[in-house]
Amino acid sequence: MNKEVFLDELRKKLSGLPQSDIEERVSFYSEMIDDRVEDGMTEEDAIAQIGSVDQVVDTIMSEIPLSKLVKQKVNTKKEMPVWAIVLLVIGFPVWFPIIISFLSVIFSLYLTVWIIVITFYIVDFSFALASIACLVAIFFALIKGEFLFAVAALGGSLVLGALAVLLFFGCNYMVKGVVYVTRKMLLGIKSLFIGKED
Repeated sequence: MNKEVFLDELRKKLSGLPQSDIEERVSFYSEMIDDRVEDGMTEEDAIAQIGSVDQVVDTIMSEIPLSKLVKQKVNTKKEMPVWAIVLLVIGFPVWFPIIISFLSVIFSLYLTVWIIVITFYIVDFSFALASIACLVAIFFALIKGEFLFAVAALGGSLVLGALAVLLFFGCNYMVKGVVYVTRKMLLGIKSLFIGKED
């Protein structure tokens, strides 16, 4: 893909943004390609190094605040037909509670996922504390001369410590997964606001 095709595709995929933002982003990537060509790369290699158009659009979308996109969409001067306004007003008692319920369910599910992640961290912390408690128990068992109990406490400490370490890494992967899914959801919501203009 050459520079012209790349920039044309980028313009099309950003068509819902304000024209000034589109031109700013397109000129930024145009300069980036030119700089790499000046350094001895071909246009195709420079574009391959930058990434696909979809990757660039995802990057741009992650940088633009959702509030700016909503404001842009609301400020567009599109006249609604009278029948659409009447239907919106008459249907308000039906569609408004449905939207509120849907958003409440989505928020509750999202909150539940984070509560589950926090719960796993609490369990992990409990395993770590139990491992330390077993180490303390070894000391008291040796003082009392209970060698079998001391060996059992050592085994318990090692098992609980290993579980704490493994669960810690698992919890970190869960957090990364939830953050990744959250980011993708926000990009999806933002893409609704930059759909192609009619």
